[in-house]
Amino acid sequence: MMALWPLVPMNIRNRLLKLVLAILIPAFVSATVAVWYVYDKQRVEQGERMAEAAHVMSLLIDKDLQTIEGTLRALATSPALDQPTLAQFHQQAASLPLKPNSTIVLSDLDGIRTLNTRVPFGADLPRTASAVHAYRQQAGARATVITDLFFAPIGKRHDFAVQVPVIRDGQVRQYLAMGVGAGNLQPLLMNTQLPAGWVGVIIDRRGTVIARTQHADRFVGKTVGEALLARILARQKTGIHFGVTLDGVHTAGYFTRSDTSGWTVVLNVPLAELRRPAVNAAIFLAAILVLVLGVVLAVAQRYAKRTAAPIEALLLAAQRMARGETVAHTPFGLMETDAVGLALSNASAEIARNKRELEGRVRDAVTSAERAQRALLQGQKLEALGRLTGGIAHDFNNVLQTLSAAVQLLQRTSDPQRLAWIAATCQKAIDRAAALTAQMRSFGRVQEVNLELVDLNRVVATVSPLLTSALPDSITLDIAIDQAVYPVRIDVLQFEMALLNLLINARDAIGASGKVRLSIANAAPGAPLDTLAAADFVRVRVADDGSGMSADVLARATEPFFTTKGPGSGSGLGLSQAYGFAEQSQGLLHIDSVPGHGTTVTIYLPRAEAPSARAAAPPAAMAQRDAPAPVRCSVLFVDDDALIREMMVPALSERGYRVRVATSGDDAVAALETGTAFDVVLSDIVMPGAVDGIALARIVRARFPATAVVLASGYTDKRIDLDAVRALAKPYSVDDAAAAIDAAWREQPAVR
Repeated sequence: MMALWPLVPMNIRNRLLKLVLAILIPAFVSATVAVWYVYDKQRVEQGERMAEAAHVMSLLIDKDLQTIEGTLRALATSPALDQPTLAQFHQQAASLPLKPNSTIVLSDLDGIRTLNTRVPFGADLPRTASAVHAYRQQAGARATVITDLFFAPIGKRHDFAVQVPVIRDGQVRQYLAMGVGAGNLQPLLMNTQLPAGWVGVIIDRRGTVIARTQHADRFVGKTVGEALLARILARQKTGIHFGVTLDGVHTAGYFTRSDTSGWTVVLNVPLAELRRPAVNAAIFLAAILVLVLGVVLAVAQRYAKRTAAPIEALLLAAQRMARGETVAHTPFGLMETDAVGLALSNASAEIARNKRELEGRVRDAVTSAERAQRALLQGQKLEALGRLTGGIAHDFNNVLQTLSAAVQLLQRTSDPQRLAWIAATCQKAIDRAAALTAQMRSFGRVQEVNLELVDLNRVVATVSPLLTSALPDSITLDIAIDQAVYPVRIDVLQFEMALLNLLINARDAIGASGKVRLSIANAAPGAPLDTLAAADFVRVRVADDGSGMSADVLARATEPFFTTKGPGSGSGLGLSQAYGFAEQSQGLLHIDSVPGHGTTVTIYLPRAEAPSARAAAPPAAMAQRDAPAPVRCSVLFVDDDALIREMMVPALSERGYRVRVATSGDDAVAALETGTAFDVVLSDIVMPGAVDGIALARIVRARFPATAVVLASGYTDKRIDLDAVRALAKPYSVDDAAAAIDAAWREQPAVR
């Protein structure tokens, strides 16, 4: 049986390995945690030491600045300042033992220098305010001023200055300052004797380097990186900053800010040095782990060969039994495994016998059922696919034929009138394709273009001339609408299309003459509304006295492209569009029909909250006719399609709009956050990135309430359920876009 070893899974070995690992891994994890704890504790202690060292250096700087301040205050009491001429004071100040590259400057209250020991007494001085004067205006008349680093125009080098007031009889008469070369702070840093690779830096309040232990000649006067600069400008007292130094080294910078000057001292330690102890410990632990695991695996392999053979032989027998083979029993000399082997042998013989009997009885029945099921499903699929593709191909091929002929005519004519006629024909074809896709989207219940709170009395009053014109004079249309009908939230254009489709179906069912009744009234829950959650409904009913539908036709009436009309007499999308509109509006469409007695189609729409003033307004298309001239506002146009941007941006710009482009929702948010004010955001809904059009609309409504929003889409499976957000269905014309922009902008003034 040992020859079978390579043919079967090594379960025993795996179990032994898991057992060993269950013991070893916790031990190694514990060791790793212990090493990390020690390393982390050392790192924290080192950080505290570094922070303390930075604090000590800050105190040394403060002490040096206080010494300069004391010198200035003593000099400010000199009687020579009260003499009619300052020659004696100039001599006295010039003779002081000052730091190298230092100078004494006397200024009047306006910051105009009257004396500078760096030039001979009586020499002309600049008549402009000194660099210290701006700091004096911020600090007040009597405070000691310590400036940031500046470039001295006379000394032609980087200096900082300390200034004190000269007070006589309780009044500030003049200001006395000492300009000190930045190089005087360099010894303070160098005396710290930092380890090789560590960098000490003194930075002023604006983030400019004053002194540096390494490459001071290159970086004094330079500004630190943006991240560290932000923390300095935020006036953080102490902390640690991980970043890159000016010479490109990744470091951990321990910093502290001086109370006297407001300058910041930073000690930068290379991250490689901080991590070296942890890396060394990890390498050591990994080496030990590999060594121990190798030994353990060798021992487990040897032990498994002695213990696993009988069990793996039984496993092989079970696998053969699962494949339908009979298993012969072979004793192993072990009671438990022999008993299991005998049971497997007996079971395999019994299973083989039962299997042969069962297969003979079931084979024919299963084969017959599967054949019938496949034939039925295949027939249904082919029928549905044929109707769908045939309907789409018929209507779209008509559109494509029109556009193809128009393109060929465009290539052969230059007559302006003929070109205008061809363009108008192309636009009609495009409108026809758009209407077809709108019907298909409505049936699929995946597109909600513009949900509005509306009063159906006003909507029907607006569209009634169109409904009347859809019927011949021989068919009477009665419209009855309750005055107190509930408001509903619907897509007005889809509602109008549904009414028109229902009336056209009624017209075709009536034939020569008859009557159609459109009634709208409130309805309470009850059959067939038991499955809907709303408490109240509006019932929109279209009833005719036409030919009616049989049960078979009624069952398939809402399927797309299903029609009983002859070729060329209908697309089969009318009832499917009305059904999709009802589902889209969270409502229900119900059909009652009896052959020879007419058909009644009822759409139930859930009651919505009381409409706002804007929701109760007439549809945008009607309001546009009486609208004032468009407001030429600023527009943020957001679309990820480059072709759409290339066409729409110039078109809107020619209309007088100030247009800025964003290629995604994330880009649009970034543009808004720059502070640029936009009157209207016109955005596609489906876009790549974390922010799609609906999410962008929510951000604009929440954070930029003065900006109106218009959303456009050709297809989306998300609901646009936002107040004060207009919508456009693709494809839209430039006129449609302009009308939506102007309407949204006019409705927005309440928040401006």
